[in-house]
Amino acid sequence: MGADVSIRERLEARERAWLTARASFSDAATRPRAEEPSSVRTEFQRDRDRIVHSKAFRRLKHKTQVFVSPSGDHYRTRLTHTLEVTQIARTIGRALRLNEDLIEAIGLGHDLGHTPFGHAGEMALAEFLPNFRHNEQSLRVVDVLEKDGQGLNLTNEVRFGIVHHSKPDDELSRSFTGISASLEGEVVRLADAVAYMNHDWDDAVRAGIVANDDLPERVVEQLGLTHAQRIDRLVTNVISSSDVEDQHGVVQMSAETLAAANEMRAFLFEHVYYPLNRTPNTVKAQRVIAALCAYYREHIDEMPAEYRQRDGDPPDRLVADYVASMTDRFAIDRYRDLFVPEYWD
Repeated sequence: MGADVSIRERLEARERAWLTARASFSDAATRPRAEEPSSVRTEFQRDRDRIVHSKAFRRLKHKTQVFVSPSGDHYRTRLTHTLEVTQIARTIGRALRLNEDLIEAIGLGHDLGHTPFGHAGEMALAEFLPNFRHNEQSLRVVDVLEKDGQGLNLTNEVRFGIVHHSKPDDELSRSFTGISASLEGEVVRLADAVAYMNHDWDDAVRAGIVANDDLPERVVEQLGLTHAQRIDRLVTNVISSSDVEDQHGVVQMSAETLAAANEMRAFLFEHVYYPLNRTPNTVKAQRVIAALCAYYREHIDEMPAEYRQRDGDPPDRLVADYVASMTDRFAIDRYRDLFVPEYWD
């Protein structure tokens, strides 16, 4: 290549030479609003950087994964979950010769719209704003809410991967193809499940709710007894079972491994998620969300300007955007300021 070829163009040429034919290529990426290309970064690298530097990404460190306000230092937060998903997805993507930069951008951005108090908070917000879903809120964050209403103008490939990362509530499906509009998006969808099943179980063991010996026999036989064994076997199985070279490429688990994964997932719901949703702490967290939504519906003028000065959105939508953006501790502080009396002289 000549001396006048940019670093970005060299990176794009390397993608074309190395990645499988059905991978997503940076030089073919599109954005809702056209921009001049960077001289040193591909389009997906730019998206990754925009997400990492966003306010929503920084807030993830103070948002619940599963355990609300845990006392220990080693429980996962929404941020550490995001990093684990991204790491698992990149491992799979590299082995399958898919675009790691696209995978990383989707992985880092997939939960930007998550509420305070995890899925308990999401359920409470869905009571206030019907059909509220965190994956759709994540897209709204990058399209509308960041940069004071300008949005991040991410590529459509990243946007589609973010909004379609969620999985059905009943069970995982063997095939993860087509929904996310790219094989890289499908890798993140699968990696999200691999990550949360294992780290949520790990946190539940740490909390004393369950023990590794409680896992069903088939889960242990197929996936292993330790966190490291299960991650390794699941990732290895996805790599060996997927076929991304064919024109109908698919990212998937084998039937046997999928059955074990679904059994572990069902066991996790029965023995961890459902019991936690009934604990007093979780109920209190949902009441905080409900109270804040009700208050700001009547006092929209007290919300920050970036959340209330948008044309065309109904009041409940604006309130949901603001409350969903809160970290756990900020939501608790606002609740305390608004509803808990202070001592006076």
